Amino acid sequence: MAMSRSDNMRRIRSRDTEPELAVRRILRSQGFTGYRLHRKDVHGKPDIVFLGRKKAILVHGCFWHGHDCAEGSRKPKSNQDYWVPKLDRNRERDVANAVRLTNAGWSAMIVWECELKDTDALARRFRVFMAEADG
Repeated sequence: MAMSRSDNMRRIRSRDTEPELAVRRILRSQGFTGYRLHRKDVHGKPDIVFLGRKKAILVHGCFWHGHDCAEGSRKPKSNQDYWVPKLDRNRERDVANAVRLTNAGWSAMIVWECELKDTDALARRFRVFMAEADG
């Protein structure tokens, strides 16, 4: 039996995705613990938040958030009248959330799904990001 489009879309999660879990594993391996997840009281509800340090990490899927890699540059093949504006709104919302975080004194780091291919480089980025002066 074929899966309907709505059934397929229902299976796409916004929390605890594979990329998000991978980022959390790398953070823990670097000794960065004590973070909180999906805080509604922080602009944009970032995936990972270090409240005391005012640091937020946003894990973005390349396709859904329009990264400039091969996956993010891909365009939907069907129902483009719906999907193209939706993906554009995602990008606009990401920019607005980043501005709000910065204006509120937060440091934000975006991790793209494609960056998970090089976990050593990502671990280095985390160390630099966490070592930067707060807010």
